[in-house]
Amino acid sequence: MSTIAQEYMNGERPGPLTREIPECMRDKYTVVQSIIDLIVFVIVTIGYIIRAIYRFIVGYQKKDLKGGVALVTGGGGGLGSLIALRLARLGCTVVLWDINKQGLEDTVKLVKGIGGNCYGYTVDLANREDIYRVAKKVEEEVGRVTLLINNAGVVSGQYLLDTPDHLIQRTFDVNVLAHFWTVKAFLPTMIEHNDGHIVTIASMAGFIGVSKLVDYCSSKAAACGFDESLRMELVSKGINGVHTSLICPFFIRSTGMFEEVVARLVPQLNSNDVADRVILAIRTNEPIALIPGFFRVLLPFKWLVPWKCICDFINVIVPDAVPHSVQNTPTTVLPTKSDPLHTKRDSRPMSLVPPERHDRQV
Repeated sequence: MSTIAQEYMNGERPGPLTREIPECMRDKYTVVQSIIDLIVFVIVTIGYIIRAIYRFIVGYQKKDLKGGVALVTGGGGGLGSLIALRLARLGCTVVLWDINKQGLEDTVKLVKGIGGNCYGYTVDLANREDIYRVAKKVEEEVGRVTLLINNAGVVSGQYLLDTPDHLIQRTFDVNVLAHFWTVKAFLPTMIEHNDGHIVTIASMAGFIGVSKLVDYCSSKAAACGFDESLRMELVSKGINGVHTSLICPFFIRSTGMFEEVVARLVPQLNSNDVADRVILAIRTNEPIALIPGFFRVLLPFKWLVPWKCICDFINVIVPDAVPHSVQNTPTTVLPTKSDPLHTKRDSRPMSLVPPERHDRQV
């Protein structure tokens, strides 16, 4: 491409048509062009809406996952293990990452017990070097990862001023930064083959702030932004074979994370139902899945009604995200060498056994 053409494409040099328009008419030309662009945008938008309505009525075609390699972080229990079992039934080779070695071994046995092909790797998702190291090992020993599910997450469940700094740091390391490192590790090969799917397990807390969950809500909001920005980046680069899905559920039962949360109006979700919904989103390349679905209707009201209404409504739905009995648990005790069990629980992103309530994890 010539220098003149390049300057024209970058907007540094007026095009031939622009030079032919008199200076006094260029503003009017710009207005007309803007109106034409707006009309085209509206027409295209209507087309997308009609297609979406048609797909909603008829249903989306489900893609076949058989033969793919699916990696699930936080696969040592809870939602991660349920997703792993479903992927195995669909013919995927399942790779599980978790720092909880015992939970990891138990889940691998469960998956193999139903005839699935499963591998387990002990990984500290708060450690970037560890993620890169094990990612390379997975590609050498198992093969190219075609489905990446960033599921691991942790929560402290305390007022901000009562939350130790190391727990805040750990929340962001596992809930957000680990997504960057896993995606950077596996996305290049997905792009090279123009085939792949990246799933971000976030939360409705990524859209709505809740008391005692300041670090958790902030990390999940960052995860939502990560997924949307990544999707836009793939589109802008013309990569149409790699898809992303953002999963935002309400509080889930039986994950060891929000077992005792006080919630009204909206019941806690069944973990099996959420796992089924995640698989559906993957198989239909659904960009965003809010669970339950009616939150799609309620969420826009956050920006339409006065803040006081939103605040009161959230307090009605979630009067207390952390049971009052938990508040008596010491929050300033740090792990020591003489307490190896506490040290393990303080850093692990998943567990089959419900951890200490001041350090709840999924």
